[in-house]
Amino acid sequence: TTFPSGLKIYYQSVLNKLRTYQITSEYSELNQSARPSNFVLIIDEINRGNVSQIFGELITLIEPDKRIGGAEEILVTLPYSKEAFGVPSNLYIIGTMNTADRSVEALDTALRRRFSFVPMMPMPEQLSSNCENIDLKALLETINKRLTVLKDKDHTIGHAWLWNIHTLNDLRAVFKDKVMPLLQEYFYNDYEKLGLVLGSRFVEEEHTGDQNIFANFPLGNAMRNQYSHKRVLTITDPSTWDAEAFQHIYVPKSTSP
Repeated sequence: TTFPSGLKIYYQSVLNKLRTYQITSEYSELNQSARPSNFVLIIDEINRGNVSQIFGELITLIEPDKRIGGAEEILVTLPYSKEAFGVPSNLYIIGTMNTADRSVEALDTALRRRFSFVPMMPMPEQLSSNCENIDLKALLETINKRLTVLKDKDHTIGHAWLWNIHTLNDLRAVFKDKVMPLLQEYFYNDYEKLGLVLGSRFVEEEHTGDQNIFANFPLGNAMRNQYSHKRVLTITDPSTWDAEAFQHIYVPKSTSP
């Protein structure tokens, strides 16, 4: 059988697995104690996919009353195997999505009606309060409070990046390779806002504008003068990010240990 591009490496194996579950007319008569174990299907980044291709005809079948044993049970004929197929009541479907990603369109209304949307906010309480004298919990809480003001709650940073941090070197690497690039993207390289989040130990002045750096161009409206005192900011060298630098993010300098 020939399958559409993108599905051929998954379709047959998924179909074969589904065939191992026996669907009988007796299923609807089973009482709750006799029902089989629950199963969970997780679709990661569901808002990045083509929902109509992900679910197809099954978009109706996942409704509680349309499932096998439901009040309005429906079976469909699969397009390739031509076999009857229904969705059992013991299957739970979870779709994950990042609401901060505005590059994808809003989810289809039909999908919204069939799913409950549960926000999963950062959980800093899961983090260590002492990683080489750095309170990761307070660190993440402080950064997210500032991001909420400068952006919104959808742009707060999850706790997963700091979950397995055990040393200062681990933390420095995460900030260098993940946190800092993310903040640069959030603020479109507006280093002043980045400095408001992390402080002067992470953002410094590279140089102040000098009108003499511009080419000789006497025409125009003297725009060169507008940049004569402009400060150009840059990220500090990651090797200088010691424990005190991270402490200064969540503790005022005057009271820092």
